Amino acid sequence: MHRSSSCRSFVPLLSAVVLALACHRDPRVAVAPAQEPAQDVPAPAETTPEPPPPPAAPPTADPQLRRVAEQVYTFAYPLVLMDVTRQVMTVQTPVHTFQHLRAYPSAKFRDVVSPNADTLYSSAWLDLAREPIVLSIPDMGKRYWLMPMLDGWTNVFASPGTRTTGNRAQHFAVVGPGWQGQLPEGLVELRAPTDMVWIIGRTEVKNPLDTLAVHKLQDQFKLTPLSGWGPMAVAPEPPPPTTGVDVGTPPPQQVFAMPPEQFFARLAELLPENPPADADAPMVEKMRELKLVRGEPWSAADLAPAEALALREGVEDARAELAAAARHLPGDRVNGWRIVGDTGQYGVDYERRALVAEVGLGANLPQDALYPATSVDGNGQPLTGAHRYVLHFDRGETPPVHGFWSVTLYDDQHYFVDNPLGRHALGSRSKLRRNKDGSIDLYLQQTSPGQAREANWLPAPAGPFNLVMRLYWPEEPALRGDWVPPPVSRMP
Repeated sequence: MHRSSSCRSFVPLLSAVVLALACHRDPRVAVAPAQEPAQDVPAPAETTPEPPPPPAAPPTADPQLRRVAEQVYTFAYPLVLMDVTRQVMTVQTPVHTFQHLRAYPSAKFRDVVSPNADTLYSSAWLDLAREPIVLSIPDMGKRYWLMPMLDGWTNVFASPGTRTTGNRAQHFAVVGPGWQGQLPEGLVELRAPTDMVWIIGRTEVKNPLDTLAVHKLQDQFKLTPLSGWGPMAVAPEPPPPTTGVDVGTPPPQQVFAMPPEQFFARLAELLPENPPADADAPMVEKMRELKLVRGEPWSAADLAPAEALALREGVEDARAELAAAARHLPGDRVNGWRIVGDTGQYGVDYERRALVAEVGLGANLPQDALYPATSVDGNGQPLTGAHRYVLHFDRGETPPVHGFWSVTLYDDQHYFVDNPLGRHALGSRSKLRRNKDGSIDLYLQQTSPGQAREANWLPAPAGPFNLVMRLYWPEEPALRGDWVPPPVSRMP
């Protein structure tokens, strides 16, 4: 111990009063020296301070609970992503209101990757918690259309359109899972498994001059709350657009950046109006292990430290697995084409459902459309404008469809390629020239193949490119895999 010569030196036997006087004495006052302690009075022994308690051991995540957290995250990811997407999109367009894509996309179009040159989109979000919403469709004539409806878990539960309901004028009442009541005559009930519904409508457009005709049809697509349906009813005003939402960050990135505690709290908020399916009962039990119960608030504060750690580590595992899966897209490779034929309805395959949501939220049923895609030729070599290619269809071997088919060419960023013809796709609606034997060749190259072949030319960029084939309302041979796209062949 450091001892000072000041009056603050430690003197065990001085009383507090004497010590105070000594420290503040008048210099004129003499102070008697302290007496020596008696020989038989032992001096007090100095005490040794007790050592501090050892630091608490850091919590260790339970491996089983960590695995549960991973599974629940994968299960819930599509629902949370749908909700974030809904919030972003309804900033511009409120619920129960169509947002129409009006322009035939050009090479300058950058709103989405891999746009199609076949249809114009009509998208809308529904909230069925209060009452059903009536969807009205005009007479579509001979034009192909579809209005697939996704529930909150990204399953397509209904798909009105040319394939399923025909092209006459018709009205559909989209009702939530808990609604009970009698619908007016003339309405076809479509019961949604969740109160959150996303309609992603598509209407066939043949060319830029055809867009005005499609606009007239789009203007007749109507969404009306049931309380405002009928000749004497007054339709309520649509709710205001969503505010205070990050519209600059893509929804998948927003979900990925959510702290696990925020993700599961949002899931708890969504569950009451978006119940899991009956087949999800085992996963509902797993959610209980994380103290997630439908209809009850959830807070990470209710978790023990070891449970909170398992939650965080499980989410990290799930996100890593999802990112890895997104780098290796699903589907079978045939002749260089990747064909994904199991989208739109997922049952209890939660990994596939999460992956499709991550890479292509809003996927159709295969019965409505198939999308074979490739970035390589038949020998597995990358497609590039440095070479010339041909896509050959034998007579009677073009894509088998009830609707129509097309082949669209994109650059390596999945955008249209600027070219003198302004052409980005060819297909069954194009004026293709057939060979003498009835077969068809599509020419994929940077420069013109010559005037005689130009009708069948898809202009390519100087660098890498890729192709997407679209089969609208595919026939059974394509759905079964008996028909597959031919390989893209490099020309000498």
